Amino acid sequence: MAHKTAQTIYIDADPDTVMDVIADIGSYPEWVKEYQETEVLETDGAGLPKTARLVLDAAVLKDTMVLAYEWPADRASVQWSLVSSSLLKAVDGAYRLSPKGSGTDVTYELSVDLMIPMIGLLKRKAERRLTDSALKDLKKRVEG
Repeated sequence: MAHKTAQTIYIDADPDTVMDVIADIGSYPEWVKEYQETEVLETDGAGLPKTARLVLDAAVLKDTMVLAYEWPADRASVQWSLVSSSLLKAVDGAYRLSPKGSGTDVTYELSVDLMIPMIGLLKRKAERRLTDSALKDLKKRVEG
């Protein structure tokens, strides 16, 4: 899983505001088209999700997965990895936030490895679609 897809978008809000939206995994179905259902299973001492169950229904992938999250103290990023899934061997993702003027550049990195073989070009196209959609949905939620 060496290849990662990464895309960046500018959001007109400070990094803390953006990270608050990202950290509210329970509200994802309200604004992320691909998530039909989410449930935080465990939180850390700061109340941030440590593990969560997400029901994904994207055109390219339908699955229920459990993800584990890492929230660095500086709130400049969050990383996640796959705990369990019926279709995926691995998922590694991250949001990285960088202040830019009065707003924030948000980079979304994603690498997905399916249990069934998939041509690399198709896999990267699916990753790009998911990252693009997630960033646009995040921008709309934060700025809206």
